[in-house]
Amino acid sequence: MGRFVNKSPASRHTRALAQSRYLTFAICLLALRITSRAEIKILVDHNPNESASASFKFKRVPAPSKSDAATPAMFSMVDGAPDVNGGGLAKLNDGKLPTEEDQPTENFFFAAGTEGGRLLIDLGKQVQMKQINTYSWHPNTRGPQVYQLYASDGEGADFNSKPKGSTDPEKSGWKFIAKVDTRPKQGQNGGQYGVSISDSEGTIGNYRYLLFAISPTESDDDSGNTFYSEIDVIGANDPAGESASEISAAPLY
Repeated sequence: MGRFVNKSPASRHTRALAQSRYLTFAICLLALRITSRAEIKILVDHNPNESASASFKFKRVPAPSKSDAATPAMFSMVDGAPDVNGGGLAKLNDGKLPTEEDQPTENFFFAAGTEGGRLLIDLGKQVQMKQINTYSWHPNTRGPQVYQLYASDGEGADFNSKPKGSTDPEKSGWKFIAKVDTRPKQGQNGGQYGVSISDSEGTIGNYRYLLFAISPTESDDDSGNTFYSEIDVIGANDPAGESASEISAAPLY
């Protein structure tokens, strides 16, 4: 005797309802995965002139590190010219900080009247990056930070380590990470700025190279290029280090 199969309308309705609920659940799960994808986070802190100090302490952005993944890295110029009054690229990863608000020799900045430029950081090896932090200090328009950040593992066939001028880094083996512009909409420009770039999933990615495409903060005069004091790259497994303020540069008198 054959097996009895229930083909009643009620049975078909039950199966259809179950299939509909499963499909709805699958769609919701997919939507949850899409909305929970990694997202770059940019924290910006500003210490106005009256509260800025050599300690570089901020409310949310970590203080500059004495030793991080960028400390032994090689910094080089891809585009632009450094200002001869500045301290050069070495000031960006020496773990030392300016002790005064207008201390050119303890900062790096592009030449007066120029349109900024591009800086390359070669970490020497791939690093699982947790944070990329940048710091600046000046009493006027050289305080804010304006740049676009790109990263690369350097392994792509089309990788160009030094994309100059108007060359689009994204067409040269680079990944766009973040756009930073800390210029206040109102109020004073001067003071200290701390920027911390991270990712909602914990790490930005595994990269060897960073490219900063830096722009001036204004073009009304020749003094629009930011005084950059330090750039830190914090690895995912790096232990908490000492603050760079403990070995800040000696004040000038």
